[in-house]
Amino acid sequence: MPHVIHTIRRPNPEIVAALSQLGTATVHEAQGRSGALAHTIRPIYPGMKCCGPACTVRSHGGDNLMLHKAICVAQPGDVIIHDGEDWLESNVWGEVMTTGALARGVAGLVTSGVVRDIAAIRAKGFAVFAQGISMKWCVKSALGTINHPIIVAGVLVNPGDLVIGDDDGVVIVPLDRAEEVLRLAQARAAQERALFKQLEAGKSTLELLGLDKLLTQMGLTEE
Repeated sequence: MPHVIHTIRRPNPEIVAALSQLGTATVHEAQGRSGALAHTIRPIYPGMKCCGPACTVRSHGGDNLMLHKAICVAQPGDVIIHDGEDWLESNVWGEVMTTGALARGVAGLVTSGVVRDIAAIRAKGFAVFAQGISMKWCVKSALGTINHPIIVAGVLVNPGDLVIGDDDGVVIVPLDRAEEVLRLAQARAAQERALFKQLEAGKSTLELLGLDKLLTQMGLTEE
């Protein structure tokens, strides 16, 4: 098996565009409350958003050699998602790599490692989700894999799966479920919009969600 695979299955671009309009929490709940990466994977600045097919990368902790290669392997619109063995000291990504990724149309980076150059990355508008920030220098000394299945923050990610990130975190949508999850997520979003209108009209979440009955069943007492 080669270290780097170039040919992978990819989702319908229309599905990618539609999912990009939905929040990660809505997608997570719509697909059975699955696919959410651990809460430690956070946006490095507020307001970022990315959605695209996964270009998966695995490397040894603190080594970013394969991430440099991934920038050249990823297709426009891809999100590079990286298993960095939860190494939290030396960074694996910064302004130089961001500049190269943007020039090639990469949509974002998700890493279980840490990154640097936050102000510069924010100024360039590139979406990065990581476990933290570190100025410490990394190495380039070991081979890894690109476009093989990986596990990032507790979730299996296959090449071509949908990676969606926003202020609430990152969720993975399996490629084979993308159309189904889109339908379910859109329906959930419509239900939430209807709920918001009723709340704005003065109804309570206790009433609308049936929580008043639940509290009664649980034996809630009030003075």
